[in-house]
Amino acid sequence: MAYKDLMDFIATLEKNNQLVRIKKEVDFFLEIAEINNRVVSEYGPALLFENIKGYKMPVLINALGTYERLALAFEVNHIEDIANNIREVFKGEPPATFWQKIKKLSQLRKFAHIAPRMVSGAPCQEVVNTENPSLAAIPVLHFWPGDGGRFITLPMVFTKNPETGSRNCGMYRLQVHDKRTLGMHWHIHKHAAHHYRLAEEKNQPLEVAIAIGGDPATYFASGAPLPDEVDEMLLAGFLRNKPVELVKCKTVDLEVPANADIILEGVCLPGEKHLEGPFGDHTGYYSPAEDYPVFHLKAITMRKNPVYVTTMTGKPPREDCYMGQALVKIFRPLLQMTLPEITDMNLPQEGVFHNIAIVAIDKHYPGHARKVMSALWGLGQMMFTKIIIVVDKEVNVHDLSEVIWRVGNSIDPKNDVMFTEGPVDALDHASRTPIIGSKMGIDATRKWPEEGHTRKWPDLAEMDKGTIRMVTRQWSEYGIDLKKKI
Repeated sequence: MAYKDLMDFIATLEKNNQLVRIKKEVDFFLEIAEINNRVVSEYGPALLFENIKGYKMPVLINALGTYERLALAFEVNHIEDIANNIREVFKGEPPATFWQKIKKLSQLRKFAHIAPRMVSGAPCQEVVNTENPSLAAIPVLHFWPGDGGRFITLPMVFTKNPETGSRNCGMYRLQVHDKRTLGMHWHIHKHAAHHYRLAEEKNQPLEVAIAIGGDPATYFASGAPLPDEVDEMLLAGFLRNKPVELVKCKTVDLEVPANADIILEGVCLPGEKHLEGPFGDHTGYYSPAEDYPVFHLKAITMRKNPVYVTTMTGKPPREDCYMGQALVKIFRPLLQMTLPEITDMNLPQEGVFHNIAIVAIDKHYPGHARKVMSALWGLGQMMFTKIIIVVDKEVNVHDLSEVIWRVGNSIDPKNDVMFTEGPVDALDHASRTPIIGSKMGIDATRKWPEEGHTRKWPDLAEMDKGTIRMVTRQWSEYGIDLKKKI
């Protein structure tokens, strides 16, 4: 059974000893953030703060901060179970391209039962304020000392393409400017930014609806790297194996999840921008203050007893790192249909999503690693990846110690490193110019004679299996306790 709302998920976390309720009064300014810092660094539980100074609304943070909690969110034993379900979907004749495979979800008859459906009444509209809406009742957090203000960090931001009418839902941070306006931090590459540009060309305001809370599958899906014209709520329905119920907003022509906790309705006016930031971002550095569009609040609707859910970015490990890793695991089968030679892939937390990708391949021909690098840079948000390391299929890409060992032993830098240029993430401060920079591909596979390597590639120094079995059988007789530290 899919979660009916956020409180249902909170109850499951509590039942599984994955949540701590904090009843002591705490401050939205830095205090909650520092408590979260200490818990996250120790891979601790989700935190529900029930007594925020000056507010009645509780705050939930770190709800998806481990693989175990992510599995609970999707009601599976392991995240890989979702990937296996996707493999089942496309085990027939797949479409020609990666993006067509994703779009095919909405066309498959057997998945009609997970398509979003409209409802007339909704919990997220139990309380409606269209006369004098205000953000003042929401305990939005101030996370880092150098932040430019308070930021909503886990929103579902709904917009529609002004030309096609197709719905998009993205996750973009929102800075609270005052009680009625927010800074819309959507980068040039994002679909909502494209919708805003189209509206500007028509000299029209862009309607925006912001949903907070609800079933975690919905806000997780809003952060997925789906292509334009593919509905994130369809993915949410797939994750929860039940359609997302949507309700029409009160003042804008948009639909939002009926089981959300808080809905903000409003518009972004053409040409209007305001300084947004700085912000302690997922890179671990402050992203600089820049001008971004302004959201004007027209209405606020919510549950009678809403919970404000948020997340905190910064130097890994962080909650968003687990969410990013889960996306890699979930979408890997689709990637492998386009590039079947890929046997495994890791976007390590230290690479903060877009800096480093480690890819294992079943190498079949000279130059195969370079072909994979080029193909990955041409796929969706993989275009932002600055460093791609390709290793042979037997390498455990999730063991960074093994990967570094392989790289050190398997590359001749002059011959096995390639450079190119292309788009980089807007948060990348290392590129000399914004949003475009260089890329590096490292071929750490075994080199073939056809690749110019004329020397014999050495064998690994490994123990034979017979000796390993013998020592394993007799281990207790040696009197060695590996649990004791020297």
